[in-house]
Amino acid sequence: MSAHPAPISELAWRELLFQHTEGLPAAFAAGMVTGYCGFDPTASSLHVGNLIPVMGLVHLQRAGHRPIALVGGGTGMIGDPSGRSSERTLQDLDTIRANAEAIRGQLARFLDFEGPTGAKLVNNADWLADLSLLDFLRDTGKHFSVNYMLAKDSVKSRLEGGISFTEFSYMLLQAHDYLELHRREGVTLQLGGSDQWGNITAGLELIRKTAGGEAHALTFPLITNADGTKFGKSTGGGSVWLDPARTSPYQFYQFWIGTDDRDVSRSLRFFTLLPQADIESLDAALRAAPERRAAQRALAADVTARVHGADAARVAQEVSALLFEKADPQGLSEAALTALRAEIPFAEYEAPAEGAPAEGIDVYQCLTLLGIAASRGAAKRLLEQGGISVNGAKLSAADRVVGEDRLLRGRHLLLRKGQREFGLVRVP
Repeated sequence: MSAHPAPISELAWRELLFQHTEGLPAAFAAGMVTGYCGFDPTASSLHVGNLIPVMGLVHLQRAGHRPIALVGGGTGMIGDPSGRSSERTLQDLDTIRANAEAIRGQLARFLDFEGPTGAKLVNNADWLADLSLLDFLRDTGKHFSVNYMLAKDSVKSRLEGGISFTEFSYMLLQAHDYLELHRREGVTLQLGGSDQWGNITAGLELIRKTAGGEAHALTFPLITNADGTKFGKSTGGGSVWLDPARTSPYQFYQFWIGTDDRDVSRSLRFFTLLPQADIESLDAALRAAPERRAAQRALAADVTARVHGADAARVAQEVSALLFEKADPQGLSEAALTALRAEIPFAEYEAPAEGAPAEGIDVYQCLTLLGIAASRGAAKRLLEQGGISVNGAKLSAADRVVGEDRLLRGRHLLLRKGQREFGLVRVP
């Protein structure tokens, strides 16, 4: 067994433990436990809200147990009513399959797939897609009364507004998954959010009645921010995705940097593997000098590196330092300049306009290309007022032309108006 702490005590001090079945501590003490958690493929990417159950599997494995990540390619066609007030929009099979494959790749970044505790990825479409209705009703449905199902919170909360038979049946499908994994993989633990308790315990009931085996449940708390907003939503209201095409590594990094002082200590516990002493040290640094945001920086660097890799995290830190900490642009890497193109106005320098200087780079033209100035006249006034910097150096009215020797690597000019308005031009 691993020398890491038992998962229950580890999850408890990290405030990731909501509830568990009574016999689970003894099961962990008796030997290796195989546990699983399901992920809904309703989108082509996981988002930061999914990181809670992902980290639960990570802690399970670090404590010497075996994690299984289930991608719900089959149940994703039905929709889980838990935590929802309305029906999900059903998706076609091809979309579900594509989403499931993308999520499999993201989960693989967190878990070790080698050795006796090596993780495994499974898709419940492998057994649900060929399951006949009659077999399902006979082998699973007969073990649950309607009264039992109506008493579950995930169903009870939907009765007034209405729930379709499709979503009503989700609990039985999830129970069937648990039984299937119990038989196929020796799974005796299911993990999930606290809103999943009813679905998980239905699986325990099915295993008890059909296989006569012992099985357990463990749930995590549902996370909200200190201001009451739902965790994982960006300031624009959309989710913060793990897919870099949907949320860039820089934007991902900024999400964590922006963590409220009231939330950052919990987030370090939830989303990093930093030991307790390090987190307590960062807590102390936050209390002593909150303006330095040392805890937020540690959080952002750690989670971004885990999700996007160390190189992407370093680039995100470079871009962030430039835009918010007045870092010297002369030190920017080419990778940072490439990333910067997607985050601030960017333009390719064009042939000089009529009346522009024949040699050098026309700053007026750069400012208008980027939309920083509405016209060449407005650009001239900005220079006269001393409001423009190029590559970190403030320009004067006489600095209408910038020589090519001033270009950053990759032949870029970084223009700044005031403190926060930036634009990037690449010169062919």
